This record gives sequence, C-alpha cells and structure tokens, in this order.
Amino acid sequence: MVSQPVDSVRDGKIRCDACPVMCYIADGRSGACDRYANEAGELIRVDPFTILEKSSDPDAKAVPFLQSAEADTWDGDILQGSRSFVTAVGAGTTYPDYKPAPFIVSQKHDDVDMVTVVTEGIFSYCGAKVKIDTDRHLGPERSYVRSDGEPIGHVMTGEYGSQMLSLGGVHHLTGGTKKEGRMTCDALLRLCNCEAVTLTIDDGVEIIVQAGKAPVINGVTEQRMRVGCGSATIGMFAKQWAPNVDEVVVVDDHITGVLSEHQAGKLLDVQPTGIRIKGRRSTPGRYFQVAEPGTGWGGTDIDDPLKILGDFNPKVAKAGMRMLMVSTTGEQWGYFVLNEDLQPTTADLPDELAVSVERIADNCEPAVCSVLFMGGAGGSLRAGVTENPVRLTRSVKSSVTYVSCGGAPAYIWPGGGITVMADVTQMPTNSFGYVPTPALVAPIEFTMRLADYEKLGGHMASVKSIDQLSSQFERRAQPDGKMAWPMDTKNFRAD
Repeated sequence: MVSQPVDSVRDGKIRCDACPVMCYIADGRSGACDRYANEAGELIRVDPFTILEKSSDPDAKAVPFLQSAEADTWDGDILQGSRSFVTAVGAGTTYPDYKPAPFIVSQKHDDVDMVTVVTEGIFSYCGAKVKIDTDRHLGPERSYVRSDGEPIGHVMTGEYGSQMLSLGGVHHLTGGTKKEGRMTCDALLRLCNCEAVTLTIDDGVEIIVQAGKAPVINGVTEQRMRVGCGSATIGMFAKQWAPNVDEVVVVDDHITGVLSEHQAGKLLDVQPTGIRIKGRRSTPGRYFQVAEPGTGWGGTDIDDPLKILGDFNPKVAKAGMRMLMVSTTGEQWGYFVLNEDLQPTTADLPDELAVSVERIADNCEPAVCSVLFMGGAGGSLRAGVTENPVRLTRSVKSSVTYVSCGGAPAYIWPGGGITVMADVTQMPTNSFGYVPTPALVAPIEFTMRLADYEKLGGHMASVKSIDQLSSQFERRAQPDGKMAWPMDTKNFRAD
C-alpha cells in the first residue's frame, strides 16, 4: 500500500500522486500508467517489488531474472547463504520528492553497515542509445528514426562494425506533437523492456530492434558482426592467403583492403598484380569510397564486386593470375582468374581458400542489438535521498555512492549532474514503466555505507532494515553471474 495525498477521494475514486497526472482511480481499476491501482479503497502498486538474490554457492547456476515458481506465495523470508539487494523495480515513487524515497533499506554486507535508497524515477529527460551490429547502411547520419511515422530519434555515427542510433530525449518526449511524445515514450518503454520495436529510417531501411537479439533489416535477419574493416581483415589473414592466391580484395564501405599493395602483403613478398581500384586511395592497400553505402557487399550498394575494379595494368598483370574477393563477414565471396584479355572470370573456389573464408566467418561475432537506457537523475528525485540534493551528486562523482538501475551497474557520465546509462538486458524483466505526461519510469538505486549516508544528510528516520521490509518483497530475481554485484566494497570509497 502507498500513501494517499490530501484531497485523495472524489466520487468514490482515490487519487494517485505518483506522477504529475494525479489520476483519480475507481475501485478495481488501474491508473493511466497501469502501475498503480485502487484495491478496495487502497492505492496499491501493480508491479511486483523485486529483490535480487545472489547465491553464495560458487557452483550455483545463475538464472537471469526469472520469477520463481513460488513467487506468488513467497512470504518474503531472505534465503540463508545468499546475498540480497533491494532493487527499485516495483518500489513505487514519492513524486514530488520532498518526501523521503519509498524505501531506504539498511543491511550488513561483509560486516559493513550499508544502506540502499530505492525509487522509481520519473524520467522526462531520458532516452536510449542503440548499438546495432551490422555492416548494412541503415541511413544517413542525422536522419530521423521513426516509430509509427513519428520522429523519435536520429542516426548517429557508424562505429567499428556497428551502427548507432540515439532515441528519445526531452525534445521528442515533450517538445513535439502529442503523438510524437506518445510514440517516443511507447518505443522507449518497449525497447527498454527488451521487446521488439519496428523502426523506419528516413532515406534508409526498416529495422526491427530488440535488445539482445539480432537486428532484422528490410526483413532479413542479420547473422554476423564484421571481423574488421577491409584493411584489418587483410592484416589478420594475409599469411593464410599469400601462399595460395595472387590477389585478395576485401570489400568494405569504409576501408577496402588490397593484399598486394597492403603493408602485410609487402612484408610477405606478395608481388604487384596491376590491380586498379575505383576509389580514393588512402595509404597503400587501403581505399575509401569504393562504392556508395548500402546493404550489399561489405555495407556497400553493390552486389557484383567486380564493379569496384578498373582495368588491370597490362604492364604488370598476367593471364592466369588468381584473385579472391570477399566481404568483411565472409558472407559474400568470389574467386576469379584473369583470362588472356586480363578480364576476371569466375572459377571454383579452391579448398585452401574456402577454409580462409570460413575462418573470416568464424571470427565474426553474432550480430546483436544493444540498448542502453540513458537518463538524467536530477530534479527532485535527489531530494528523496537527502535534504541537500547536491551532496548526493558530489558523493556519486567521488564514488562514495554507487548507482545502479534495477541492480544493474550504471555508467555515470562525467560533468555536471547524475547522467546514468545502463544495459537493459542486465535488468530484471519489465523494469520500466511509464506515465502519460509522457515520461519513462525507471528504477534507480543509490547504495553507500550507512555512516556516509548519515554524513550526507540522508533521511535517517526513514531507514528500515531489510528484515523489517522482507514481507513486502513480491518477486525474487537472480542476476546473471557476469553482472557486478551492487554492494561489492570495491565499488565504494569511504567519505
């Protein structure tokens, strides 16, 4: 049960003050956000209050965030021989946060008195940074990314084997039309809860994005993240190619590599072949702009690799010379032999070269979408932690306070404020909610030594031990074993 505000009842409905909408909710119904409901005149949370449990048994199998079969009847007893961490998932909020946070929980960890302040923050200033492992060209930088026709973000820079999207932010959530705000909030909510979302990119592709899953681009599921750029691929496999072929061209939208001209080829005594590449020559064996960006070979717009070649230099090239052309994922390849007119003709790929093409594929990691929630934890949220909010900010920057989101480690950006970024796949299922202002509701926890919390000017009168609150926990979750544990002492320094 959560507290009710003044003027909390009207026509049999109770008022919820968990967000600025201030819904009046009839008995048996939930508010506009579906997170709070009226149960027989009492305002209750709908989402289960979640605690993480990490077994102290080194042989215990980690099960990432699965609700236990007996969760519906669990009495809240903390398991013996395990470490527990109270998340903000399902904790509720105390908006506006002139009041202490919903739960300020104390417990011992490695014989140290610790405290965790948990709240579900209402984030109007939030978004998602999305990394998509693909060579395919998604769309020009700065192009709008749309959901249901509404702009919700834009294409960012292309990084090494990945395309980046920036979605959300206050201008899309609140600065555009009502529909733009709704579509932005809806897409962010689904992405952060690891659901699939279909997006379109201006002058680009249609893409289905889901955290932890392969992207689907124009209806085709991506399989691999490229092993490297064309030049890097030459460097990795030059020793395997040099004895078996006269020339190798690794086609890449960014840097196309040519074995005979590349430094790796020179050091392996690969002889010049007279090849000519249509593109802007950078350093030896490295070419830019061999074609336009696209969804073809190596992220270019070509389906026939021979289109990037000019005529071979007749003073150098010889009939019978062998050439392998391959993409940076090994998904496309062609083997050619120069005829008497020094024109490449298709031939069967020799076994020794087939092995090298397969090795390129083997060295590619599976294509996956990564979604990082990003939000500014400022405003009144900090007042729910301490009476002097700036002291919380300073304690976070000085590593006295550790910040997590649903127990998952949060990267804190340098500079002013508490700007957090967290991998949504490390958070418990359905960690995110929304309010129709529109804004996302996201869990955030501040953990520190109890003594440091007191120095911070924290709400000491609201601190309760984990044992006192055990009956209120409604869902247990076990984190992936790879995730950093929020209460590890290495996360903190004493104030």
